[in-house]
Amino acid sequence: MSVARITTVNFNTKEDCDTMVENYVSNAPTEFPEATQLLQVRTSDTTVIAISLYADNEAMERASAARDKRLGASHHQHESLDTKTGAVKLNHSNNN
Repeated sequence: MSVARITTVNFNTKEDCDTMVENYVSNAPTEFPEATQLLQVRTSDTTVIAISLYADNEAMERASAARDKRLGASHHQHESLDTKTGAVKLNHSNNN
C-alpha cells in the first residue's frame, strides 16, 4: 500500500521561499529516488506544501535522511514546519 508524506513549510520571507522552491524543483527528483511521485504546491508567497508518495513505509523511511538534510540546511528560513504521513487511499491521474 502506498504511503504519503505531506510537509507544509511556512518561510520567513518570500525570497526564502523562492530559493527553496527553485532548489526543490531542481534537486528533489535525484534526492528522493524512491519516491513514486513528488508534488510541490505553493499556496502563498511564503508557504509551500510538498507531497511525496512512496511504495511503502520502508521506502519512505529510507528517504528520511535526505529529507532531514534538506530541511536542516534551511531550518533558519522556516517560520514553521508541519509533517503528516498516512496511507494513500486514492491516487488518480487523468493523463489525457
